[in-house]
Amino acid sequence: MRSPRVPLFRTAAALATLALGAAAVPAVSQTVRATATATAAKTRAATAEAQWIDRATVVWKVGHTAATAEELRSAGGGTLRLAPAALTGAQKAAYPHLADRPAYRLDPRDRDKAATALRGPLTAVQRAADDRDHVLHRTGVQIPGVLDDLYADRARRARLGPVFHGGRPTLSVWAPTAQDVSLDLDGRTVVMRRDPGSGVWSVTGNPDWRDKPYRYRVRVWAPSVGKTVTNEVTDPYSTALTADSARSLITELADPRLAPAGWASLRKPKAVPLRDARIQELQIRDFSIADRTSAHPGQYLAFTDRGSDGMRHLTRLARSGTSYVHLLPAFDFGTVPERRSDQARPGCDLAALPADSDQQQKCVAQAAARDGYNWGYDPLHYTVPEGSYASDPDGPARTREFRRMVQGLAHAGLRTVMDVVYNHTVAAGQDGKSVLDRIVPGYYQRLLDDGGVATSTCCPGTAPEQAMMGKLVVDSIVTWARQYKVDGFRFDLMGHHPKANILAVRKALDALTPAKDGVDGKSIILYGEGWNFGEAADDARFVQATQRNMAGTGIATFSDRARDAVRGGGPFDEDPRVQGFASGLFTDPNGSPANGGRDEQRARLLHAQDLIKVGLSGNLADYTFTDSGGRRVKGSEVDYNGSPAGYAAAPGDALAYADAHDNETLYDALAYKLPATTSAAERARAQVVALATATLSQGPALSQAGTDLLRSKSLDRNSFDSGDWFNAIHWDCASGNGFGRGLPPAADNESKWPYAKPLLTNPAVRPGCSESTRASAGYRDLLRIRTTEKAFSQTTADGVQRALSFPLSGTGETPGVITMRLGRLVVVFNATPSRQSQTVPALAGAPYTLHPVQARGTDATVRTSGYERATGTFTVPGRTVAVYAAGTADRR
Repeated sequence: MRSPRVPLFRTAAALATLALGAAAVPAVSQTVRATATATAAKTRAATAEAQWIDRATVVWKVGHTAATAEELRSAGGGTLRLAPAALTGAQKAAYPHLADRPAYRLDPRDRDKAATALRGPLTAVQRAADDRDHVLHRTGVQIPGVLDDLYADRARRARLGPVFHGGRPTLSVWAPTAQDVSLDLDGRTVVMRRDPGSGVWSVTGNPDWRDKPYRYRVRVWAPSVGKTVTNEVTDPYSTALTADSARSLITELADPRLAPAGWASLRKPKAVPLRDARIQELQIRDFSIADRTSAHPGQYLAFTDRGSDGMRHLTRLARSGTSYVHLLPAFDFGTVPERRSDQARPGCDLAALPADSDQQQKCVAQAAARDGYNWGYDPLHYTVPEGSYASDPDGPARTREFRRMVQGLAHAGLRTVMDVVYNHTVAAGQDGKSVLDRIVPGYYQRLLDDGGVATSTCCPGTAPEQAMMGKLVVDSIVTWARQYKVDGFRFDLMGHHPKANILAVRKALDALTPAKDGVDGKSIILYGEGWNFGEAADDARFVQATQRNMAGTGIATFSDRARDAVRGGGPFDEDPRVQGFASGLFTDPNGSPANGGRDEQRARLLHAQDLIKVGLSGNLADYTFTDSGGRRVKGSEVDYNGSPAGYAAAPGDALAYADAHDNETLYDALAYKLPATTSAAERARAQVVALATATLSQGPALSQAGTDLLRSKSLDRNSFDSGDWFNAIHWDCASGNGFGRGLPPAADNESKWPYAKPLLTNPAVRPGCSESTRASAGYRDLLRIRTTEKAFSQTTADGVQRALSFPLSGTGETPGVITMRLGRLVVVFNATPSRQSQTVPALAGAPYTLHPVQARGTDATVRTSGYERATGTFTVPGRTVAVYAAGTADRR
């Protein structure tokens, strides 16, 4: 079991369980429980080892004997008798992790007690057959399966949250185990009624309820505290909130008052198919908080400041071929005070401190718990915009301003992708920031064998395999698409979702039409992190939405194969100087013993080149080529740490990237890995080479905003809570690129400080305006080529096989150089520090010239590339990607 990257974790302890690249993920430790004996009756009440999977069946580790009897005991439903049984084939398929467990059938005479039993304390008891009071084992009962069996058919069809008909709102909440639910409406209590068939409680109000604050008052048995509680909870289906998510608001998103001018007639840039998407990933606050030219720093409205440095740069990228902006979480999250007056600020003169000081990170850390910064992977309400990015978090401004942000991006030529995090919640149980679990305790969160909440995602995990959590995912996505005109969704830790759930999202979006819904749902793109780890790993509980399983669905997964090969090493390497293709492995060694000897380096580099070739094909499983060992192989036969490198069925199944918000920025990774004497100019060139391996691939590609400008976070590899000081993008090169702003925060970086400290004061590692400007221009040239040459946009695996080849791959391949032939193009990726010549005998006599975009571009170095027609020899400067074209242009 392996996780290929650092997920969006909030603690160093959680981070330590996962690593980029080949690092192994330790199995989740489970308490080993002894065989049931009489003393097991003392098992703590909080455990829930019995699982009631449907109205007739309970699965329990405890086995039946002739001397035992098993039963469910409830406060309201009395005793429900159990008899030994066997799971059916269908039940085993639905619950593969329980397939080998003992099963029990409810006595048919007791099955009508189920609904009542589920609304109070419930235990599974094994007792002596001849003595009801002689309890051998007692445990709590997990109830998600039986709740779905009893209620899901009708509950799935319910419209939850606030729904308006003729100006009158109806509020509905699914709470099948609640003993009572009432509405706290602006300080007064309103009775709600329960539908026994669906478990939905609802009430219809008057038109004057519009915009009023409300919460649900839910009286329910809470196993986590072992008592009946009355929880005042916001609506999981909230459409609007007061500041700090204290109360929901009865809001109709179709209300014209919430629509900015021009919203109904907004024309988006032409939809780009996922296989051709070129995506900029950015965090809303990072984008503008340090931009002195923005009138709305850190806010949604910064994307309406057309003349700001940030928006001008995004516009340039859009004109060069960037098609989407991927926003880090913009839904309501639970880790930032939403009112600016409540947000703490570092109390130090950070700019006055030395570049290698540990004082900056100390000062930032002291304010982190109450400052205005967090990546936002801490969901509180899934379908309301985050309030801290609004000019006023208290009420409708966040809705209007999110929509204005979408408009601003569209006016710049960009479509909008949202990063969504349905795999976990910020809290569970009776925590004040627990919403789902305080309404239906023990249902929405994924439970482990002992009834504890799974936390492999870093936080309390959710269970989209349960009908109503799956429904929430689909309903929420559709709302963002219809009401906010979002053009794409990136699923965080998508492998923790069932494949069926993500396909249900796709189906629901495909049903949206411009005439009916105002959007073309079929043009909305979907991609996510298909990592395979945790309690769901290897399809243990359901068929997961992992890299392998999503191939062929039209929903892309992040591909770590070429990324690791390009960068080298991983974030948990004891020595961060482990090199890769773009960082000088073998061709420009940095002297670290972690890289091994010369022969080992050469072999690793050539294998890295094979991984990159597979990446350039779109990570196709069946793409066939000659590897660096001279063997004819398929992409699936190239090894990636024990797994197939190629897993995609078609271009668009795999998303390429060289960096994202997780782990060090690309510039910081290269800062560690390139030799310390490497000049800033050469570092900038290495950056463009690394970016090119994703940019010029078949299928979609993503880069972190600012990476083309050599963005740094001062070597911080996990900046989720590192504040503006380490995270802000500096669009004005005169302000630097973020490098040298002090040692990165100790929590995730202290072990690397001995390597970081000399780098932060090394002038060779600090780029100037010329380096960042040239790097960005070189990247934009490659974008233009990628988005104007049809050969980069193959629609099928067969098309890729026919168009793409690596004519010099084999035993004579040059370490550090990849030569790619694609239709009328030849692309030479020279990652070495020196000029290299690549002779392709089959092309002798063919009329190749440097691609017009590069020939007219700003990179004087690439213009010195040469081609000798008589021999078919391409000569390319060091750390340069040169694209050559032959014959008549085949443009889009």
